[in-house]
Amino acid sequence: MKRYKKKDLLQIVSILVQINDSVTRAASLTALFEVEEEFAKCQESAINLGNYLETLDDMDYTPLVSILEDYCENVYQMGINIHDENLCRKLSKKIRKQLTQLQNAITYDMPSDKKEVVFLPYKAAMWDSLESVWRAAQKDKNCDAYVIPIPYYDKNPDGSFREEHYEADLYPEDVPITRYDAYDFEERRPDAIYIHNAYDNWNLVTSVHPNFFSGNLKKYTEKLVYIPYFVLDEVEPDNEQAIENIKHFCFMPGIINADKVVVQSEDMKKIYINEYLKAAKKHGLQGRHLDRAYQEQKFLGLGSPKYDRVLATKKEDLLIPQEWMKVIEKTDGSWKKIILYNTGIAALLTYDEKWVDKIENALTIFKENQDEVALLWRPHPLIESTMKSMRPTVLEKYMVLKDNYISEGWGIWDETADVDRAVVLSDAYYGDPSSLVQLYQQTGKPIMIQNVEIMT
Repeated sequence: MKRYKKKDLLQIVSILVQINDSVTRAASLTALFEVEEEFAKCQESAINLGNYLETLDDMDYTPLVSILEDYCENVYQMGINIHDENLCRKLSKKIRKQLTQLQNAITYDMPSDKKEVVFLPYKAAMWDSLESVWRAAQKDKNCDAYVIPIPYYDKNPDGSFREEHYEADLYPEDVPITRYDAYDFEERRPDAIYIHNAYDNWNLVTSVHPNFFSGNLKKYTEKLVYIPYFVLDEVEPDNEQAIENIKHFCFMPGIINADKVVVQSEDMKKIYINEYLKAAKKHGLQGRHLDRAYQEQKFLGLGSPKYDRVLATKKEDLLIPQEWMKVIEKTDGSWKKIILYNTGIAALLTYDEKWVDKIENALTIFKENQDEVALLWRPHPLIESTMKSMRPTVLEKYMVLKDNYISEGWGIWDETADVDRAVVLSDAYYGDPSSLVQLYQQTGKPIMIQNVEIMT
């Protein structure tokens, strides 16, 4: 059933008042066909309103439903006595009184509207970019929050969709999930929609279902909010060379369509605004897209929820799989040093086969030192999709490395949705430059960046 806000209900009653006035005037002119149409509108609206009130459980709406029932009876009496002008005027006054009662009850007695907020993650591994915002919304008694994982697709080199992925079963147990096909956006029109994917059809590797492109979502809410699923290296707003490497993140469909964009810092906010304005002008956008004052309100340097999640995760609370413990524990029961080995997309796209060779070299060294060091290899969740779409020539060699690593069992393979477990559990980071580095910095633990050019 369609979700109504108080202002919607008041608008319906206001329309009924207008119709009543017009029916009374038409009755005096005996414009029968026009009056019959108005009667039908009145009764349909009253029935819909009454049915909706009966679904609400925040107070007893029986008196209002009774008023609507009496209202429908009076409308019916007007219809069958349309030629009796005096009776119609008396009925019209009763109807006016009933509609005034409805207006007052809705305005003064009905509780204020709860905010309805929807979160649309697509990859479960990226849920941490929205989780702390959802938890705050869930705790707010004046807010109804829905987590609706959406399907996404790997893409072929020609841009067509390949296999579909739907990861609703990979979220934390305490996160209630609503199926994407069980929530009617057009009917419910949520107060806010949060997304962490801003690419729409610009992504060459994956795509969310087109129904969930930001341009379409914007039709159903007054507040579309984008929070990146990544964090970037902090850059000074006047460092032009560094900004050149990240400016593509600042202008994407989801950012263009969003009402609010939350970024990781005030400095990053300045960069986003500057680069957005340049790109908007280049792409021929007009109006508020070129209004710096508007963009200052649109972009918010509030920090990343990813930081909130990792800082709130305690090592002693982690659930560590038994298979991992076989790798982590020494024979005397003490723990080895755990190294988080992260391999990322940017390095793959830059170095191709040389990147795979570097991984092979690194695995050899870690294997030789497995008695003292436990390797936790966690690749970017889209690494294989990227290879299939953009670097198919290196896929076979990479898969051989991966399969051998998993089958030999001397290290940990982590492709779960819980990146924070790997960050908190490990003692140090080694691997490619990526947004995970910025997240890891929050822990204060050692970080070493992999140099693909150097083999040892």
